[in-house]
Amino acid sequence: MNSYDVVIIGSGVGGGSVALQLAGSKARVLILERGPALPREAQNWDPVAVFCERRYHTQETWYADGRAFQPGMFYFVGGNTKFYGTAMFRFRERDFEALAHPEGVSPAWPISYQDLESWYGKAEQLFGVRGQGGLDPSDPPRTTEYSHPPIPHEPVIDAIAAKLQSQGLKPFPMPSAVDFGPQGTCQRCTNCDAFPCKINAKGDAEMKLIEPARRSSNIELMTNAQVESLETDDTGRTVTAAVVNVNGVRQRITAGTFVLSAGAINSAALLLRSANARNPRGLANSSDVVGRNYMTHNTSALMAVHPFKVNNTQFPKTLAVHDFYFGEGAGDTPLGSLQLLGKIKEPMLRGALGAFPKFVRSALATHSVDWYAQSEDLPHPESRVTIRPDGAINLHWHRTNMQTHYRWVAKCKAILRGTGYPLVLSAPFGTDVVSHQCGTVRFGNDPATSALDSYCKAWDHDNLFVMDSGFFPSSAAVNPALTVAAQGLRVGAYLREKVIQ
Repeated sequence: MNSYDVVIIGSGVGGGSVALQLAGSKARVLILERGPALPREAQNWDPVAVFCERRYHTQETWYADGRAFQPGMFYFVGGNTKFYGTAMFRFRERDFEALAHPEGVSPAWPISYQDLESWYGKAEQLFGVRGQGGLDPSDPPRTTEYSHPPIPHEPVIDAIAAKLQSQGLKPFPMPSAVDFGPQGTCQRCTNCDAFPCKINAKGDAEMKLIEPARRSSNIELMTNAQVESLETDDTGRTVTAAVVNVNGVRQRITAGTFVLSAGAINSAALLLRSANARNPRGLANSSDVVGRNYMTHNTSALMAVHPFKVNNTQFPKTLAVHDFYFGEGAGDTPLGSLQLLGKIKEPMLRGALGAFPKFVRSALATHSVDWYAQSEDLPHPESRVTIRPDGAINLHWHRTNMQTHYRWVAKCKAILRGTGYPLVLSAPFGTDVVSHQCGTVRFGNDPATSALDSYCKAWDHDNLFVMDSGFFPSSAAVNPALTVAAQGLRVGAYLREKVIQ
């Protein structure tokens, strides 16, 4: 039977959150995932397999204005969260408001922080986020505390935290979705950030959303099922079917409601590919915003190196600094977030430092503490996803707010040198890194300037929702996963109460 009440396209955080809210309802729900379940195998924790051989990356080719590249995308049950660094931040209250930057304005959202606050709390509980409220100087108010204490620092990181405090800063425990603790499964290994977890200790969308949802008899999962297009009725208002390639066999799957959760880039691409006579610019695109306003944060990796100190930290992602998130003082514009990366290993440096001998790369990795500087990428209508004549995705990233990012990186280097590390190397991430993609199917209050309403329903269609980070009007300067989960739970509850009868 190829007819359902709800079809969810994508099994990442957005689709998984909606599915979990619909679990146990009267609706017959099908989740379509273009990839398989990720195998648990020795290569999960092998940096050569993961970084050099790119064992789990998609093999598809995208383009950046004519330059072919293989994007950092992972098509498995659970989506990109199978490889994420487990950071689970709430957006700040002011992130939902219009915020001035030197190169433009970060636009206001059609909802406020208070509209998501209770859903943030529910998402933190579902993902088992470990943290401590009130220590982050930019932390928004919360009505629920973390259910689990933060992951404690290891000695090297603990010493750095003390040095940061001696500079007058307020470092705080990074909120992290890891099953760590006396009864937890986490082994505190060095293979978490950017690796899949072969012991299921990472709080990813498969473990925390999809698998719990599938325990209900009304939820089905179909893997290796790539949606090629969406069809509508003759009016163009109602989506009637998804055209799906299942293990090489094309079929039509019909539903009363469709939830598109393929990720900001792929969701926009699918809407554009689904153009028809009634929707010549693509579905949900009478406003011409679908594919536009692509954002993915301005980010740089920093290696703080001390020639005589070995960093033997196993799980370093326990510390962040937000003292300058909104700037250096009254009247200043936002700078960004500084947080620890997972431990860099020699194979991870082969791409950027391939010209150096292996012993140099090994020495750098052994003696470095590794950080991630992140600042806001502003929406721009010419920063966009388009479809080439051959059907491939073209990604044009119109970089914005880069002077702010350079200023923030320079500030971060000074802070890290103040912790006793004399050499701080930095390298920016480029177009190929799409891990924080957002903004391509923005929501809003005006159908003329947005594709979706505040519950992520397409203005142009009666039964189409888009629930992934594509709905973001702005990117803020913290990791997007928790905000996607919170809105996904909100949208799922709306579907269950108002749409699914």
